[in-house]
Amino acid sequence: MQKTASDENLTESAAPELKNRGLLLTGLIIAMLFGALDGTIVGTAMPRIVGELGGLGLMAWLTTAYMLTSTVVVPIAGKLADLIGRRVIYVTGLIIFIVASALCGMSQNITELILFRGLQGLGGGIMMPMAMIIIGDLFTGKQRAKWQGVFGAIFGLSSVVGPQIGGWIVDALDWRWVFYINLPVGIIAVVLIAIALPKHKAIGKVKFDIPGIATMVIGVVSLLLALTFGGKDYAWLSWQIISLFAIAIISLVSFVVIESKAEEPILPVRLFKNRTFTTINGVGFLMAVGMFGAIMFVPLFMQGIVGISASASGTVMTPLMITMIAASVVSGQFIHKIGVRKQMLTGMIIMAVGFYFLSTMGIDTTKLTASAYMLLLGLGMGLVMPILTLALQESFPKSELGVVTSSSQFFRQIGGTFGMTILGAIMNHKSTVLLEQDLTPVVKQLPAEASELSTQMTNMIHTNPQGLYSSLLSPEALAQMPKEFVQHMLPILKNALVSSLHQVFIFGLVFVLLGAILTLFIGNIKVSGRKSKKTGTEDEKDLSPGLA
Repeated sequence: MQKTASDENLTESAAPELKNRGLLLTGLIIAMLFGALDGTIVGTAMPRIVGELGGLGLMAWLTTAYMLTSTVVVPIAGKLADLIGRRVIYVTGLIIFIVASALCGMSQNITELILFRGLQGLGGGIMMPMAMIIIGDLFTGKQRAKWQGVFGAIFGLSSVVGPQIGGWIVDALDWRWVFYINLPVGIIAVVLIAIALPKHKAIGKVKFDIPGIATMVIGVVSLLLALTFGGKDYAWLSWQIISLFAIAIISLVSFVVIESKAEEPILPVRLFKNRTFTTINGVGFLMAVGMFGAIMFVPLFMQGIVGISASASGTVMTPLMITMIAASVVSGQFIHKIGVRKQMLTGMIIMAVGFYFLSTMGIDTTKLTASAYMLLLGLGMGLVMPILTLALQESFPKSELGVVTSSSQFFRQIGGTFGMTILGAIMNHKSTVLLEQDLTPVVKQLPAEASELSTQMTNMIHTNPQGLYSSLLSPEALAQMPKEFVQHMLPILKNALVSSLHQVFIFGLVFVLLGAILTLFIGNIKVSGRKSKKTGTEDEKDLSPGLA
């Protein structure tokens, strides 16, 4: 059969991908691994960092600064990848991350470190969606399911090994090497990706949606700050939090208006009219609300009720991560057999069952039982997470691959922040009611010489119950208190913690069930044997043979 011009062009454009695919995949894996490890490694080093640089009151900003910049840049990176090409955006993100890591390691005070962590977040936020976008370019639907599962597993693996690696680096070397370790690894990733990723030539003049970028950044940052500090540093009805919410609403409404008229919008409003886009991102959002709630509160239960030490609390999520990794890898084998909707529904139902079992845990629950429940929860997460991106990539043309892929990451990150905020507020409210009712009378009976402790505990009951649990349920803290006081106080604290966490897990269950119901509205998406479709063309012939 005679080749058409379009066939020849297609073959030529695919050739670089085929020739350098091994190098490219190696670069993607390295970049994904060291980018994902950074968050968990840095968390382990926090106490040592604050011990040397000071600024205990600003410690939370080391996480908040990274979270803000990495979240807000995700949709921008996705759109720019569509406009000016994958390679230039990915390599730029990697270079920003590497330079910022070096600056973090050289920081002389906590303020410098916070600023450089924000810069590092920009690089990390660019890197996060790019691997999945490139996987969408390289592979057919069936192959993509497998590889996205592998990359999801790498991300999950980093959560398991990160704390151990971070602890080893801090103990054996210095906390600054937590950041310096990114330099040689990152440079290798840059070289491999720059060599292997084909260069994209933009057709015509590239138009940037500056007003859209500005209003989205202001709106999202204001919203995330309000959710982060509301109910903790400031009351929900304080002028600071109300002002942040007001700025967020005004900016995001302006963003929607601007995007509806922009030539090249960062996040086209018309996408929200597409049922697949709306429902899948809705499922991702609701799953993240519940998922991050579990990740945040299960360690508190394990430490406070089961009795795991504070030093081991970073590893209590290992059972969940193990099944999530395994399910992510094998999910690609099932997706083309049972379909997107059935697999997503199955995963969400398994997650819901896991949350139900978590809500039944009590004072007598053993570590083995709690681990079994987390295994179940991880199985559900692993079945859902990789196919959220895959389903979007199968449903939209290649010209919009960057936008739709990054949107999946973006809405999950926003959902995670909502989850931590909403479930945290539920936890604090229930705890305050119970502790005010049962613990306050005991605290008032403390002798006069313990008045400072009494005042501190009373304040924490109303402002930071989670901190009260963490400090008073540790063996070290209990050993310093009078035995009679511990005998009266410990059952009250444990009962309040169990009851509060029951409510948290029930609400997590509700959010996951809402996500499960939403999966019923997803269209019949079939994972095909083609690459991402192009606008106005027939399905492409598969030029990407499977990897051994």
